[in-house]
Amino acid sequence: MSSSAKILRLLRKDILLEIRQQYALYGILLYVASTIFVLYMAMGRPEADVWNGLFWMIQLFICVNAVAKSFLQDSRERMLYFYNIAGPVDFILSKLLYNLLLMLTMSLLSLLVFTLLLGAPMMRPGLFLGITCLGGISLSLVFTLLAAIASKARQQAALLAILGFPLIIPQIMLLVRLSRDAFGEVFRAGAVWKITALLVGFDGMVVLLSIILFPFLWKD
Repeated sequence: MSSSAKILRLLRKDILLEIRQQYALYGILLYVASTIFVLYMAMGRPEADVWNGLFWMIQLFICVNAVAKSFLQDSRERMLYFYNIAGPVDFILSKLLYNLLLMLTMSLLSLLVFTLLLGAPMMRPGLFLGITCLGGISLSLVFTLLAAIASKARQQAALLAILGFPLIIPQIMLLVRLSRDAFGEVFRAGAVWKITALLVGFDGMVVLLSIILFPFLWKD
């Protein structure tokens, strides 16, 4: 069986498991809706800068709840089974793809709820939609790699937080800075493309590190 076929089979497995375990997906959706509703009750419709900051903080919490569990929920017996049927690169790429799709869905749903309850102060909604997709992809890739590393430790949640803080804060700051151009009257295309290139380069580095490092974790 080719490598791409194994990746697609593993991806299909994760999607089917998520569909069967609907309580996890509904729990995340309830968390998103309730959090945004509380913000609406407390603040009404905030100004653009506050709206932007709140949106990306919510995306960070969504990613922790939705993506970070991908490795933490796999038992040792299940990992031994995967060890026998797939290679480490196939496995980690399938996890990256699955969490990417999951976080894209969650990001778009949260943007919809944000727009319905807190308004849409952005002047370029198309640009912000693209930034939201890019941000969802970036966050999912980072937390997938961190969850893979933390899954080999006893204090998984604590290690995930320790490893994630120095990596995710610069990324969130870049996303907040990039999305400001969707709210302002002046559009600076040069700055937008530079920050976008930084984020894409960072994403590529995370994928490369996952491919290089995960085989060592796979043997543990």
